[in-house]
Amino acid sequence: MIRTEGNRLSLSGPVTLATAAALAEEGRGPVAAADLVVDLSGVTQVDSSALALLLSWVRVARGAGRTLSIDQPPAALVSLASLYDVDSILPLAR
Repeated sequence: MIRTEGNRLSLSGPVTLATAAALAEEGRGPVAAADLVVDLSGVTQVDSSALALLLSWVRVARGAGRTLSIDQPPAALVSLASLYDVDSILPLAR
């Protein structure tokens, strides 16, 4: 689920293959419209689809001249980003 408050877009629940496509579509508009902080504190489960989702939002934001930062990433997401060597291009707060 996505909730937007001010410049904060909060995700909650699982971000997996089963949910990533719908989340990507739902978040595309807000990500293109404003500089945002993506709050992942409510995320309960991730897989590599979460990386694909976040990378797509980074592309959308950059394409629209916006910035995107990722706050409170779950340890599993940080680990996956490192494993796939995308930690340097994802704006993860640590």
